[in-house]
Amino acid sequence: MMNKQNRLLWVDDEIELLRSHIIFLAEKGYVVDTVTNGEDAISSVKENEYDLIFLDEMMAGMGGLETLGQIKEINPNIPVVMVTKNEEESLMNEAIGFKISDYLTKPVNPSQILLVCKKILEGKKIKGEYAAKDYLQDFNQISHAMLQNMDSDEWIEIYLKLVNWDLELDIHPEIGLRQTFIDQKREANKEFSKFVENNYRDWINSSSFENRPTLTVDILNKYLVDEVKNCDNVFFFVLDCLRLDQWLVMEKHLTDLFKIDKSYYYSILPTATPYARNSLFGGLFPSEIEKYYPQLWQGSDDDENSMNKFEKELLQLFFDRKKIKLKNDLKYIKIIDPEVGRNFEQNILSYQNTHLTAVVVNFLDMIAHGRSDSEILKEIAPDESAYRSLTNSWFMHSSLLSTLKSISTLKKSKIIITTDHGSIRSLRGAKVLGDREASANLRFKYGRNLKVDDKHAVYIKNASDYKLPKRGVTINYIIAKEDYYFVYPTDYHKYLTYYKDTFQHGGISLDEMLLPIIVMEPK
Repeated sequence: MMNKQNRLLWVDDEIELLRSHIIFLAEKGYVVDTVTNGEDAISSVKENEYDLIFLDEMMAGMGGLETLGQIKEINPNIPVVMVTKNEEESLMNEAIGFKISDYLTKPVNPSQILLVCKKILEGKKIKGEYAAKDYLQDFNQISHAMLQNMDSDEWIEIYLKLVNWDLELDIHPEIGLRQTFIDQKREANKEFSKFVENNYRDWINSSSFENRPTLTVDILNKYLVDEVKNCDNVFFFVLDCLRLDQWLVMEKHLTDLFKIDKSYYYSILPTATPYARNSLFGGLFPSEIEKYYPQLWQGSDDDENSMNKFEKELLQLFFDRKKIKLKNDLKYIKIIDPEVGRNFEQNILSYQNTHLTAVVVNFLDMIAHGRSDSEILKEIAPDESAYRSLTNSWFMHSSLLSTLKSISTLKKSKIIITTDHGSIRSLRGAKVLGDREASANLRFKYGRNLKVDDKHAVYIKNASDYKLPKRGVTINYIIAKEDYYFVYPTDYHKYLTYYKDTFQHGGISLDEMLLPIIVMEPK
């Protein structure tokens, strides 16, 4: 039975012919007021609060569209359903321009009317009830799957389900399942960390690509090479620190412009810019870059920019090794501030004859780092849902979206978009011991005599086992699992509080390691 407070107004100059419909709605629990002309409708709207109005388009005196306009001036938020005998498209367009909620063509039947009422007045509640039912069903399936011995593809499927439910629960906060979801995702990260710890060394040391998931070092071979061979205008965008959930909210703005094909891959460890992005552009593991191109592997992990000065050179060396000659010079742009982004956007058409343009966009990484140090950003984006919203707001008004829109007009172009790593909201501190020279990162460290509880991190005694730079005989690495972040004993509680609830990267988690790669073609 409907809530008795749902009050409707039906405006029609032949209202008596609709009496059976009105009785039907009353039986369903709606209170229905009726008037026969636009003037009376305006008066009723001024005097009463209505949840929904049915409005006849063709009436003597004040017509339906004129009445609609005045109703919207009085209260622009009242849902109005236009009812008419006129099926002309121009009328439909005009009515939609007035922001009607729905459009029905006479003769209408009771089920049509009831469906419209439910959709407008109860739609969110009904969808929420079904979402709750579906999630609880998926919850059991996901929980059961995590008890099994899953492979890398099955973990991607689990992650996709979790991300999609994360977005769905944003729409239906009223169903009260957010904490249930948070608990399940934490459990998923726990099991995923075990899975990676048990399999990662086999993956990176496997001589066969078929025995491992697609990794960072495989992206150029698997996705870029064929596009470069088959297309004369390729754009390769790397959005630093992009999570899958962030991409999905961005993708909604692109579906009308592009045919979009998504795949997924596993980031190498550590999931940090100096390692993952160099490996992405070089098609090599960090230890291989250090070995073959030592002049391109230098700098400090504490200053990420110093470690990523040679991405263009690494990409060019990759094509040289593959004996693939580009038709003209490789173009490389790093967008680190809005001005650079706007300049690229304004000159994008000049790149339409460039064989390959590689673009690094650093804004999302800056949001993650900036939020750690800004109370205002923490307040604006207190959790993952708000973080997605912040990403969406940035993207809608960004030069990146404008640039992609411009590229969509270049019908022979191809766009590949990916990221080097994601990020995780770090909520639990892990006490770590080490010397003063240890790196300062919160989700991974290297140094001498590092010690941490193995429940919280993977300990790497021999860097070569993980194809990482050796940095010295006595150097070892630790990589955080799940949502832990490293804190030294000195001023432990101060830094535990300071870094809690910040978005970090470098460790092992679903959001940091399972990453999208998108191939887009203008429609």
